[in-house]
Amino acid sequence: MRISVKIIFIMLISSSYIGCDLIQKNNAQKPAKPNILFILVDDLGWSDPSFMGNPVYETPNLDRLATEGVQFSNAYAPAANCAPSRACILSGRNTPEHGIYTVGSSKRGKSKDRKLIPTENRTVLHDSIFTLAEALKRNGYVSASIGKWHLGKDPQTQGFDVNIGGTRAGHPKSYFSPYKNSTLKDGEDGEYLTDRLTNEAIGFINKNKTKPFFLYLPYFTVHTPLQGKEELITKYETKINKDKRFNAKYGAMVESMDKNVGRLLNTLKELKIEKNTIVIFLSDNGGLAHVSSQFPLRAGKGSYYEGGIRVPCIVKWPDKIKEYRKTDVPITGMDIFPTLMDVVNDKNKYNLDGISLLPFLVGNQEIEERALVWHFPIYLEGVDPIKDEARDTLFRTRPGSVIRKGKWKLHEYFENNEFELYNLETDLQEQTDLSKKHPEKVLELIKDLETFRKNKNAPIPVEINEDYTVE
Repeated sequence: MRISVKIIFIMLISSSYIGCDLIQKNNAQKPAKPNILFILVDDLGWSDPSFMGNPVYETPNLDRLATEGVQFSNAYAPAANCAPSRACILSGRNTPEHGIYTVGSSKRGKSKDRKLIPTENRTVLHDSIFTLAEALKRNGYVSASIGKWHLGKDPQTQGFDVNIGGTRAGHPKSYFSPYKNSTLKDGEDGEYLTDRLTNEAIGFINKNKTKPFFLYLPYFTVHTPLQGKEELITKYETKINKDKRFNAKYGAMVESMDKNVGRLLNTLKELKIEKNTIVIFLSDNGGLAHVSSQFPLRAGKGSYYEGGIRVPCIVKWPDKIKEYRKTDVPITGMDIFPTLMDVVNDKNKYNLDGISLLPFLVGNQEIEERALVWHFPIYLEGVDPIKDEARDTLFRTRPGSVIRKGKWKLHEYFENNEFELYNLETDLQEQTDLSKKHPEKVLELIKDLETFRKNKNAPIPVEINEDYTVE
């Protein structure tokens, strides 16, 4: 009897080891969810990094990143300035869905110059709007927002576990400590903000290196005020040599940003988590035209010409993206949310406006032609009458909608029911209006815009402003 019991006991132990072994094998076969590092730079123009051809500003780390993944030469911000673009990116939904069209009031510029009463603007992303951070939390991610928030009081009400530096503010009071930021303790006098945010990001990565993390790193740089390190400003003053297309302080800020991107990439490599980390690099809108020329693109931040909405973009994921390539397929910042849901195999559609880029990124599958739409029923005053390259000297933006489909781009202006049509393949600078030469294309794109606005219940201002005076 004792012998039989002993035999049974040995058999039970053996079977338990076999079971454990099977569990371990199954776990080993199940791929770990990738880490996500999303770097969003503020006001970095399409023409500003050296990997995009800038002859002055030095971005060697971004240049390297661009050769290690997919570089998008036709990437677009969902809006032409900070708050609406960020709201679109983090919600995956276009401006009519959340009502953030600009920064502050929609009644920008002098009242006497505004023909229409613009749509009221929201300045806070309402907590009812489901965000990328909330979706990733559902999928087991720990998340942090380190840097500029600008969509309300605290990103922790929108799904983030950690907030460092994020407030309602759209720009820092100073890039050098003391920062006077309620969610960021001051460092030693003279500490540089971009360095500090990177230190905080590296600390977060180290703390969470064994679990899937989502690090949203929206740098304040290169937004004004223009403040760089003195040695770099001196370097660029010499390098620029009074060339008014460039700015030494801005160049210093760009280079500091690049050096810190390099620190982040090196941290991923040192921790041996580089292969299973998706790195997304993007700007929230075009660069300020009066600070740094966006040539060959027209205009800059605040405009819906190419200089205001086309941005640099790189995606790297060594585990899945095996070779470098540069593509001219048009994408939008609203594609990030659905792409990451595809990555984590979350089948909930979340009512998103973008598309998943995953099949294109990892399998090089073609993306079907689609329309990209921008809707801005508001006014945004001009800054520099010449460098703004706007339709007029008073506003960078007047109420209207814009659509890009294939090589064609149509601007619609609500005030006087006017249109501009450009062929971006032959006229990247948007100098030759073809609306009268191709009326059939104008009608086709108008129909697409009307469908978009109907589906989104997008507001169109029609009420005449009684203060308006025609000069």
